[in-house]
Amino acid sequence: MGSLLLALIYICFISLGLPDSLLGSAWPLLHQEISVPVSYAGIISAVICLGTILSSLFSDKLLKKFGSGTVTAISILLTALGLFGFSISNEFWMLIAFSIPYGLGAGGVDAILNNYVSLHYKAQHMSWLHCTWGVGATISPYIMSFSLVKLESWTYGYLIVSIIQAVLSVIIFISIPLWKKANNNSLEEKEQNKENSVEEPTPKSLSFKQIFSIKGAIACFITFFCYCALELTTSLWASTYFVQKWDFSPEVAAGFASMFYIGITLGRFINGFLAMKFSDKFLIRFGSIIIAVGIILLFMPFHSTLSLIAFIVIGLGCAPIYPCIIHMTPTVFGKDKSQAMIGVQMAFAYVGFLLMPPLFGVITEYISVSLLPLYLLLLFVPLVILHEVVVKTCKTK
Repeated sequence: MGSLLLALIYICFISLGLPDSLLGSAWPLLHQEISVPVSYAGIISAVICLGTILSSLFSDKLLKKFGSGTVTAISILLTALGLFGFSISNEFWMLIAFSIPYGLGAGGVDAILNNYVSLHYKAQHMSWLHCTWGVGATISPYIMSFSLVKLESWTYGYLIVSIIQAVLSVIIFISIPLWKKANNNSLEEKEQNKENSVEEPTPKSLSFKQIFSIKGAIACFITFFCYCALELTTSLWASTYFVQKWDFSPEVAAGFASMFYIGITLGRFINGFLAMKFSDKFLIRFGSIIIAVGIILLFMPFHSTLSLIAFIVIGLGCAPIYPCIIHMTPTVFGKDKSQAMIGVQMAFAYVGFLLMPPLFGVITEYISVSLLPLYLLLLFVPLVILHEVVVKTCKTK
């Protein structure tokens, strides 16, 4: 039963990744068809992020009221609805409207599953689960590229992914009794631990004031903000970078942009094995060094091949950072505080998604997409510094 539930969680993580790279892959052509500036991708991204912020902040209450299986199924169904809406949109306001259910669905399942895995599974499972997210994020640009080349429209890319999400939602709805059984077994284990005098932390609802007063919390939140801003900026603008800087066609650029997600996916697969031996702190530092190498390569103006390699390297460096920050949260801040901390971490992640990629869209519109390497560097430096602050303040191992 536990293995089957874990398999379902893996599938859910794939579903989280599927929509994430569609907009960046389709946008070079999409914005021309609906006659809006290239920077408007940032507006769509912002609306999606507002939805994810809202749902992540309320995920704990939804979880307690409806249960993890029901919330997950409904969240994926909302995402499917949003993606289907994108596929029938021919005006910018329609994309904005359907971004709302898209964002609400993504945020709820993200916060719930990340906390569940950080509490109940070892570090390698966190990395491998996020690796499967990378599988989804890597597949979707190819779906979009197929749609653009073979079906001659970006709309079919969104339609295909929406159908996949809808089918997965049905599967999760069918599996709700399995989630409830797992929860009942967990409650029985807690009762047994009490009888055996094993101390179990009792989760308490914390106010935002209490959360932000936790030692090292603010530095951790800003670290997460910077990382997620760097990741989504790279994802959203890689395709446009290849089109505008290196004169690639939108179809080829969509395929090349997926190299970033291939780097993340491969890196998280490898990181799962490394996590058996090395600490979360070490793996975050190691990933940061690799990101630095990728950004340096992106600064090299000599050939488009270097840019392609750079995006792969940056993806490899990004691989351990997100799962390791999440996984170390219960250890660093306490299991009783993990849900509150991860909820706010998710909110900061989505604020990073909300603010920083659209800001680069403005830079692209009025200056040049060639400033992408510098922009990523400005996000990367505080990420490294503030992670060290967390390590020093909380004395992590």
